[in-house]
Amino acid sequence: MAPGKPAASVAKTKIIIDTDIGDDVDDAFAIGLALTSPEVEILGITTAWGETQLRARLVDRLLAETGNAGIPVAEGIRTQSKTPFSQARWAQAGPPAKPHPQAVELLLDSIRKNPAGITLVAIGPLTNIGAAIDRDAATFKKLQRVVLMGGSIRKGYGDLGYTPDRGPQPEYNIYSDIPAAQKLFASGVPIFMMPLDSTQLKLDEEKRALLFRQGTPLTDALTLLYHEWGQQTPTLFDVMAVAYVLDPTLCPVTPLAITVDKDGNTRVGNGAPNASACLASDSDQFFHFVLPRLLQTFPLKR
Repeated sequence: MAPGKPAASVAKTKIIIDTDIGDDVDDAFAIGLALTSPEVEILGITTAWGETQLRARLVDRLLAETGNAGIPVAEGIRTQSKTPFSQARWAQAGPPAKPHPQAVELLLDSIRKNPAGITLVAIGPLTNIGAAIDRDAATFKKLQRVVLMGGSIRKGYGDLGYTPDRGPQPEYNIYSDIPAAQKLFASGVPIFMMPLDSTQLKLDEEKRALLFRQGTPLTDALTLLYHEWGQQTPTLFDVMAVAYVLDPTLCPVTPLAITVDKDGNTRVGNGAPNASACLASDSDQFFHFVLPRLLQTFPLKR
């Protein structure tokens, strides 16, 4: 390179995050990782499942407090949910409620403007995604890929390698809306799947203390959301989906033929692969990647 000539810039990965933020706390950590990662351009954040309007208010507050209020937020299809919205008070104490575009419209419009150029990071039940396929399957198929936290291939909840695995079981994001999941796996879009096998990553007490004493706008927000969540040790399921977008070596994938059965199981068949699933990950490698980003003194402003 000639002296004084600037290095070529690396194109950012365009992403949309579809999230059920507000129940478990891992969604907030996943969005936080995306906000502090210069490799991605967040085109929008869409809320999924349950009280999607209140989820959008939670996202609005998280973005405002971290200097990212310019990122579009869209409300997904409201549904009935049996899962407690644990972080409702934090959402309600944020900016006043305002109208948002509809999630399906934001997703499809973004794909039309960026054909074959968007990664959809799906970290909640798949209702918005099923509706987008119903509305315009041809446009949806122009996604570059879907990176999904969902499913169970060999391991179920609580199979952490210390005792014999109990085998796969229905996973929440899949069984919450089985027809939508079936539509996604039949859509023809490349799917990169982060199932229970590789996402049961525990944010233990030492790591929490390291984060919560940092005192940045992002870590302060995560601290408050953690305490409002009200449980002890978060499992950062959804964070792996964002981490995979940033560094695929964190969760190497295997091509598989996946079908979703009537009970929400993600079954492996013998046909042509329609998804690539990460069947194991290294917890130390994951946290050595994620924590320094979340600990940045000045979270990235867009």
